[in-house]
This record gives sequence, C-alpha cells and structure tokens, in this order.
Amino acid sequence: MKTRLVSLFFTLLIISSSVAQDTTRETHFKPEAGKPKWYKTKVFKASIAPAILIGYGISTIKDNGFYSSYHAKHDIQKTFGFRTKIDNYLIFAPYAELIALNLLKIKCRNDFINTGLLILKSELIMVAMVFPIKKLTAIQRPDSSDYLSFPSGHAAQAFVAASIIHKEFRYKSQWYGIGAYAIATSVGLFRMINNKHWESDVFAGAGVGILSAHIAYLTHKNRWGRKCNATLIPIYRSGSFGLGFAAKF
Repeated sequence: MKTRLVSLFFTLLIISSSVAQDTTRETHFKPEAGKPKWYKTKVFKASIAPAILIGYGISTIKDNGFYSSYHAKHDIQKTFGFRTKIDNYLIFAPYAELIALNLLKIKCRNDFINTGLLILKSELIMVAMVFPIKKLTAIQRPDSSDYLSFPSGHAAQAFVAASIIHKEFRYKSQWYGIGAYAIATSVGLFRMINNKHWESDVFAGAGVGILSAHIAYLTHKNRWGRKCNATLIPIYRSGSFGLGFAAKF
C-alpha cells in the first residue's frame, strides 16, 4: 500500500518535472528544411506532460483505472490520520521562491514587466479552464462538501506557479524548477490527505496548471518594456530628397 502511494506521487513529480525541456526557446531551421515535423513543434512538446497528467487523471475517476481514485483515497486515509491547512499556503510558495531568488540577485529570464504579464496570463488561463470544468463535470468531493471536485484548483494553482519558476530560472539551474514542482506535488498530496480531492482531481489539476503556463509563454510574442532606438535617414530618390524612419527594438 505505502509503496503504491509513494510511486503515485513520485510519478506525479517525475511527469511534471519532465517539462524541463524549454518549449518556448526559439528554434532555427534551415530554409531548405521547410517547416518542422509536427512532433518537433513547440506546441506538441508543450502539450506532452499536461496531456499525460490530465489523461491519467480522467482514467482514474471514481473506481476506474489500474489504481483508482477510490483505492487511492482508501490508502491515503488509512495511512495519514491528520488534517492540515498548509496546502492553502503552499500553493503560493513557488511565487515566494521567485521573490526570494530576485532578492538574492538571481534574475528571471524575462524582465519584471514581462514576468508579471506572464504570471497574470497564466493565472487567467488557469482560472478560465478550472472553474468551468468543475461546473460541467459536477463530481462530488470525497468529503461530500460540494460537487466541485474535478479538477483540483489548488493543484492547478501550485503547478502553474511551479511552471513559471521553472521557465524563468532554468537558465540558471534545473533544480529551481524541480524544487517548485516538489512543493506543488506536496500540495496535491495534502489535498488528498485532507479528503478534499480525489487522485483524479490532483493529476488533472496539475496538468491544467502546467498547460496554462505553457499557453501563456507560447502566446507571449510581444515583449513589453523593450527600448526602441529610432532615427531619421535622409533618402534620395528620383531626383528628390526625403526622410526615412528606421527603428531597432
């Protein structure tokens, strides 16, 4: 029983950490090579981990799957005999990590304005997905408190924040991201210990959180706050002079 529980959350950590490959990095292809194959595109690579997590979560709803949500609940409630509110605070721990790293002069990959915009976009995308899905699925929580169980909003919040930490600091070390994902994984565990979510909710929530951050980064084409060097260039054409405008961002 304990072995299955350890394997369950170790798997969650491994899958989420597999997004270590930077899907937002620009890739240059030779002109003669044409467009990259669909399985080499940034969109496909960005969807792998979220698809696995969400797919696994859906497959374990209620008593379905190799290790169903009902089995996981039974094992967790039998193994852990306590309740805690720490999960309500850990969901923002990755952002606390971001602030601490900046105070230590370890800068984000993006500047302050763009990092803030990426966080805002990621959060809005995550909320826009989580709450409608909760309403549509109407799955009852393990403690029977309401019918807003699937997916876990706490897990989604924790994993969207962890994904941002990973993307902003992976250029320094992968361990910043792995640490953030470990915190996010613990949030999922505590939600199950507190009998607030099923196994399926936690995995799907993790997938939604990671997917939200990936969408935000992939769609963040224009960088705000860039300096613009502009100049006027004299132009002679067809026997007359004029002025041209050139700008470098």
